[in-house]
Amino acid sequence: MNLIGGQWLPARSGRTMEDRNPADGDDVLGDVARSDGDDVDAAVAAAKAAYERWRATPMPARGDLLRRVGAFLERDKDELSRLMTREMGKTLKEARGDVQEGIDFAHFMAGQARAPMGETVPSELPRKLSMTLRHPIGIVGLITPWNFPIAIPTWKLWPALLAGNCVVLKPAEDTPLCAQRLLELLIEAGLPAGVVNVVQGIGEEAGAALVAHADVGAVSFTGSLDTGRLIAAECGRQMKRYSMELGSKNVSIVMPDADVELAVEGIAWGAFATSGQRCTATSRVVSLHPEFADALVDKVVTYRLGPGSDESVDLAPLINRAQRDRVMDYIRVGREDDRARLLTGGHVVDSGELAKGNYVAPTVFADASPSMRIAQEEIFGPVTAIIPAGDLDEAIAAANSTQFGLSASIYTNDVNAAMRAVTELEFGIVYVNAPTIGAEVQLPFGGMKRTGNGFREAGPHALDEFSEWKAVSIDFSARLQKAQFAEGE
Repeated sequence: MNLIGGQWLPARSGRTMEDRNPADGDDVLGDVARSDGDDVDAAVAAAKAAYERWRATPMPARGDLLRRVGAFLERDKDELSRLMTREMGKTLKEARGDVQEGIDFAHFMAGQARAPMGETVPSELPRKLSMTLRHPIGIVGLITPWNFPIAIPTWKLWPALLAGNCVVLKPAEDTPLCAQRLLELLIEAGLPAGVVNVVQGIGEEAGAALVAHADVGAVSFTGSLDTGRLIAAECGRQMKRYSMELGSKNVSIVMPDADVELAVEGIAWGAFATSGQRCTATSRVVSLHPEFADALVDKVVTYRLGPGSDESVDLAPLINRAQRDRVMDYIRVGREDDRARLLTGGHVVDSGELAKGNYVAPTVFADASPSMRIAQEEIFGPVTAIIPAGDLDEAIAAANSTQFGLSASIYTNDVNAAMRAVTELEFGIVYVNAPTIGAEVQLPFGGMKRTGNGFREAGPHALDEFSEWKAVSIDFSARLQKAQFAEGE
């Protein structure tokens, strides 16, 4: 269902789309509204009607709403995690972590409601006070992906609401029920009608209409580079703000002095958690350690595949059959075109109880070069490629050789090597002796180069996506004063 002006409604056209379990294609969770431009128009109109009252609501009161919804998310964490596992496919432990991010960020942003929101700045003129204030943008459109169906919407919703905006959310078509449940909790927490509206549907219809709508002042999008380019072009044409979290090709460097057991644990988790369907997945490893490749394979072959609802499972299914086929095509490229050496995996798993799901065995390539397609293009599946390097200079050059720059890490006990990596890696997030995944909510999340367009999510920096800076000067001298002019001019 769509949420428009506080009411749950079907699409105006009456069209629907099926919501299926990735672990069992026969398990249909339900039929969901398939919205188009008419539904988007209604949602934007509802947001406009609610805007002035919400903007005038004091920020601490807006923060109280976030505090309450964080408590409700905590109360219903297990229920929501189980829904996520059934709808999106990830393991229950990962689903719980997904919900926990929404909880943590709700509490963090609620605290920001009473934090300083500007500066007082010395004026060059007497009896004049200068300060800066944040001002909401107005109506913002949020377009979110399926791989983190609670965490990523909350990364956008909480700062957008705290800043005083009203919202139209277009969640991923593969995870509509997670978004619906999240909004039900927001309503329970006291969300006024029209402040957040939801239009379910596919990107080419509902998403495109939201981006193009003249009354939407800003768009925040997480998804593919190709779609991001289309959104940027439309927003540029209308001169509206847009913030992007796009593709990635993350990397871990394993130095000769690394703790190989720690490196294997971290990189295996980084590469194969959520079956590699993370923007921070470790899809490349630059290794200088002679034992790393064999140790990684020894770890990976122990992984158990199955439905995420089984607590003993390590790897759950991919989101849908199209994504499974896309991953398998990249594996073919790695073997045939790139001619990398396949160490393990590389095949669909569709026997027995897994026959109805979208499973790919965890796959490790060796002897890759930085220029290979599997080392350059985002695969978004359980695949990683090991690139050999002779020294740290070569390793950093290989790590920096892609068009993306989201997350990187280095495993080493050499402080000089660690500090060189921290300063020379062209990535928005850098870890030492830790996986490439998992940002804490108080830190900025985002990347360099074509990973995005410079905005950061999470942390206090998230407010920059959803507010304008206003410079305010109050002159109480009772006479005309001109900045930069000499006295008497």
